[in-house]
Amino acid sequence: MIQIQSSEFIARVEKLKVLMAEQGMGACLVYGDEYRKENLRYLSNYWPLFERGAVIVPLSGQPIVLAAPEGELLCREMTSWPDVRLLSQFNCVTVPDEIEYPQANYTSLKEIFAEVNANNSLKRIGIAGLDAMPEPLLRAIKGSLDGVEWIDAGDLLFHLRMTKSTDEIACLKEAARIADEGYKLMIENVKPGMTELELSAYAYGECMKAGAEFVPFIVLTSGERVNTIIGRPTRKVIQDGDMIMAAIAVQYEGYVATVGFPFVAGQMSSGQQQFITLLVEAENIALSNLVPGGKQSDLVKSVKDYFESKQVTPYDLYPPLHGCGLAEAESPYPDDKSAALFEIGMTVNTDVSLFGHPYGSNRVEESLIVTENGYESMSKLVRHLSKTWIETATISVN
Repeated sequence: MIQIQSSEFIARVEKLKVLMAEQGMGACLVYGDEYRKENLRYLSNYWPLFERGAVIVPLSGQPIVLAAPEGELLCREMTSWPDVRLLSQFNCVTVPDEIEYPQANYTSLKEIFAEVNANNSLKRIGIAGLDAMPEPLLRAIKGSLDGVEWIDAGDLLFHLRMTKSTDEIACLKEAARIADEGYKLMIENVKPGMTELELSAYAYGECMKAGAEFVPFIVLTSGERVNTIIGRPTRKVIQDGDMIMAAIAVQYEGYVATVGFPFVAGQMSSGQQQFITLLVEAENIALSNLVPGGKQSDLVKSVKDYFESKQVTPYDLYPPLHGCGLAEAESPYPDDKSAALFEIGMTVNTDVSLFGHPYGSNRVEESLIVTENGYESMSKLVRHLSKTWIETATISVN
């Protein structure tokens, strides 16, 4: 089975401790929940289900994983660390009620931090996940230990997650393989008269059957609805000649890869052909600028310059590239002023798009690895569709 090995979680924590020591942190609390799981899963492999979670990493000693009682067994099943504690503040995130769990063996934040601060050496404690944490929980955390400086440690996780290990890339490749299977089935089965929901069901079912841990989203719109950019599939009936804008994000062992390529239900018009060609050519230009040591801004500029040359700039609404990993969209997310460079081991998504064009709105999206020689696509399907389109201007998955 493709997965992140326990040795890698140990290595991640040790790397975090190095960064913590450089900033004088004696401990770091990394928050996560069902919706903002990335940092927590990166360090502990725990992904809460409708509850909150965290991992406390002391500068000296083993991490302590924090969970809630309903999810305790799930946490112990998933986490790479044996020390799991329960907190009442981490109970169900979706209700204001105080839920009683009479058999829960709760601890408290004060007890945990007193243990971590046994020698009274803590002066600074980092918190990663401030952007996702509710204010009452943040107050409880800060009130659990006096005399320390609490600082934002989100940038430490940003630094660690920017480039990917061999195991991470293997998980992303598997996610992309599964997404390809679902997307291919949609292209093979689309026909006028079916609803958007019916079409999306092909992809969802195939992805889960193929081994997806989760499908974070299926973007699917048709006809005039393609102008909604990231619309959900609805009961709208797909008509002959409707442009389909779709994207499938598949999560495997926490890692998310996305695929998307324009296609049409029934008869395609010459205008739609020209529009898809614009996107395919723009993405190929972007890929030619995806090289280690290259400026991320150069890739963005190359797409914008191409769109300007084709007089479609008014339909170019956002940058054509973003990172991917434990989130479908994560850093880097460069614009044409970014100073950052591409590094070997970065994983990114092209998201080359035009919206509001007279012949439709759509995107080409695929997950890629920055390699020594440039890039490697994780989506065999998108590469095949792009090559076939340039050669024949037709959509064929065979």
